[in-house]
Amino acid sequence: MSDVSTIELADELEGVLPPFRSARLIGHERCFDLLIRQLNDNRLPGGILVHGPKGIGKATLAYQLAIDVLTKTGDEPRARVVEQVGQGVHPNLYTLQRQPRDSGTGFYAEIRVDDVRKTLRHLQQTRGRAGHRFLIVDAMDDCNRNAANALLKTLEEPPSQTHIVLVSHRPGRLLPTIRSRCQAHAMRTLSDEQVKQVLLGTNLDSKELDEAVCLAGGRPRRAFQALIMGQNDLLVSLENWLKSPIGHDGDRLLKLAEGLADKKNTMANSFAREMIMEWIAQNIKTAAIGIPCNRQAVSSANALWEQANMLFQQTDTYNLDTKQCLIILFDQIIAH
Repeated sequence: MSDVSTIELADELEGVLPPFRSARLIGHERCFDLLIRQLNDNRLPGGILVHGPKGIGKATLAYQLAIDVLTKTGDEPRARVVEQVGQGVHPNLYTLQRQPRDSGTGFYAEIRVDDVRKTLRHLQQTRGRAGHRFLIVDAMDDCNRNAANALLKTLEEPPSQTHIVLVSHRPGRLLPTIRSRCQAHAMRTLSDEQVKQVLLGTNLDSKELDEAVCLAGGRPRRAFQALIMGQNDLLVSLENWLKSPIGHDGDRLLKLAEGLADKKNTMANSFAREMIMEWIAQNIKTAAIGIPCNRQAVSSANALWEQANMLFQQTDTYNLDTKQCLIILFDQIIAH
């Protein structure tokens, strides 16, 4: 890992500690305790996949596990390991993330194969310190196909005493061969009380805290985003529309799409995408568990889910018009 003073993470939130600096893990006790038992029994696998909704603490769990592995298998006290991980300088800990562009500003849209190969070469070299080595891929969903294939070869024959943790928000989109070579752990959203614990120390009054927790939906990252944005009329308008997406005039939806597409509202746009995808997912669930199951509604919602994913992916990959993407999606939601 690079020195923390030079690290700029692609998904970093201003004023929020990144996962490698987090002092504690809130929730996910069952998953973490199982991995620690495997570590203590010398059965921790070489490939581990932790998956679940974005912003629930998957990367934080990965770094906390890394601290335990580096402490148990190394020759330094835990406090020293924690310090080095927090500064991004532990020689046995590696990360793969989207990197800053070589020219201009911003980050690459993907984890590139050259980044993967460079990191894997380090894993094949003589380690700089006693103990096991640890690689965190955050997130595996960001790897392009060539990068994923390069990682697959290492997962098939991992170096000795090396653990690779893949963080994924959408495991269903990973290569089946990658999933089959990892021990998978599904992680769920947190309770409202656990989200409050994550937010402690942010100097909020009770109303601000409750509003952030409500918008979070069990995802601490979304709670922090809500706090950074404050009261956002665009998201309130979207939330109200999603409660009843029929009967709203086109001008209001056009203005909503224009506002979310504005470059100054990048965070609100990201937040809106998650709200839309969660609305579609809830539609699928509601139709599927109905008695009797409404198969037509399930089929329609599934098709809407696939279309929304495709629209968002193409918009990001090919830098398409965000406004047009949202207008198309709004029309399809109304049709559903």
